[in-house]
Amino acid sequence: MTEHSKRKPFTGWHMTAILVAFFSVVMTVNFTMAGLASSSFGGTVVDNSYVASQNYNEWLKRAADQERLGWQEQVDLDAARHIRVAVRKDGQLLAALTVQATLSHPLGRTPPRVMVFEPAGEGMLRSTEAVPAGRWWLDLAVRHTGERARYRVNLQ
Repeated sequence: MTEHSKRKPFTGWHMTAILVAFFSVVMTVNFTMAGLASSSFGGTVVDNSYVASQNYNEWLKRAADQERLGWQEQVDLDAARHIRVAVRKDGQLLAALTVQATLSHPLGRTPPRVMVFEPAGEGMLRSTEAVPAGRWWLDLAVRHTGERARYRVNLQ
């Protein structure tokens, strides 16, 4: 007898075992990925996209108005992870800014918090508390002499 004749035949039970093993692996991966996706999603960007779309032209108008101001925002973190904010127009720092800021986690893992700023000299503003490690969104509303601009900055 040769080596080939000693092998057992491939039966329907073998094929069933292969199919069950294959689909078990596929289902395990799918359920694991679905669990990870749902646990890391922090919520929606807007609650009702249709209602948000009705405001789209107004948002475009505000963006164009803001662009005409010619302001350039400078937002960064210092060594102690405090936020520094400065706004320039034609290369000159704008003094006497009023800033409202909200710090939020991109995935909504922590509730948004209002940031308070104090003057830091030379037209700069500095947050009174440090930003925790990680990635954050800073939503700024800046006012100067009746004009207003809004910025969203990605902090890391």
